[in-house]
Amino acid sequence: MFVKKLRKFFRPDFAVAKPPEFGVVEIHAHRVPVLYRRHPRARHYLLRLRADQTVVVTVPRGGSLEFARQFAASRRGWLEKQWRILLARRTPPPVLRPGMEALLRGRRVALEARERGGLLEIWLDNERVQAAAPEENLRPAVEQHLRALARKELTDRAEELARQHGVPMRRVTVRNQKSRWGSCSVRGTISLNWRLIQVPETVRDYLILHELMHLRHLNHSARFWAAVESVCPDYRAAEAWLKHHSAEVGF
Repeated sequence: MFVKKLRKFFRPDFAVAKPPEFGVVEIHAHRVPVLYRRHPRARHYLLRLRADQTVVVTVPRGGSLEFARQFAASRRGWLEKQWRILLARRTPPPVLRPGMEALLRGRRVALEARERGGLLEIWLDNERVQAAAPEENLRPAVEQHLRALARKELTDRAEELARQHGVPMRRVTVRNQKSRWGSCSVRGTISLNWRLIQVPETVRDYLILHELMHLRHLNHSARFWAAVESVCPDYRAAEAWLKHHSAEVGF
């Protein structure tokens, strides 16, 4: 008995440890890297979302990688909630004043404001916004203008891309979605987040094409991603931009 305990105590756990394995999980249209890390002393499967937007799954000794993948997929709802919390920690300031910057079509643009004819005229690059003077917080007026701009630009671009790629899209809506860039329905309607007016045009097109391809494949299967790549070969670059800058988008 003493010899068995001694052997167990000196068992070379780290000598047989396997190197970590990698994968990808879908969180709100983002392909987030997953690190499957085996730990000889872990007793349960554990899941966490790190500050660098990487998912880590701890696999206990004797656990299987296949079960670890299923475990991560089963906790998608929890991961989406943690993702929203993570992004909320770096949201733009709630109050916008002259001289501060806002994101428009992928560029940071300074807000300029001046009174003219009893009204406050706000300039955001080449976009002119009018508001009742005086306005301490420019945010409501700027957001209202950008949402109207988004309804026109995003609808026109989605219809153009649908025609270009032969996708039978029935309707486009532009909404104030809190945690998604877009969504689609089985009836052929796609909904887009108005904040896409703030991202670069290449990123905007990728996110629209992402939803259009869902009208062909209502899943995130290998066939779906092959369809995305066929219409947007550089989609990984767009996802990289979103990974590093999505927290800057929004009001």
